[in-house]
Amino acid sequence: MSWKKLACFAGGILFGTAGVSILSSKDAKKAYTHCTAAVLRGKDSVMKRATIIKENCQDIHDDAVDINEKRYAEEEEREVAIARAMVEAYEEKKKAEKKTK
Repeated sequence: MSWKKLACFAGGILFGTAGVSILSSKDAKKAYTHCTAAVLRGKDSVMKRATIIKENCQDIHDDAVDINEKRYAEEEEREVAIARAMVEAYEEKKKAEKKTK
């Protein structure tokens, strides 16, 4: 094994050990805690906005259903009125035919 490889290996162990010590220090834990708290606040904010958006979408859906129900009812009323007019016209025609006979 060459000295260069051995030096790189020893440097890796040294930095790894120092890195573990640094990452597990009180200051590092405090920084992780603050970062995690910030992420949780962000998550709460996103969830609140998602809830608001979901409620708005539900309101829009409900309003659209109401609009369509009214439209279908009006269409059905028009069809019934047309059918009644056709029946009345047919009955008048029959009455007129009976009078002419």
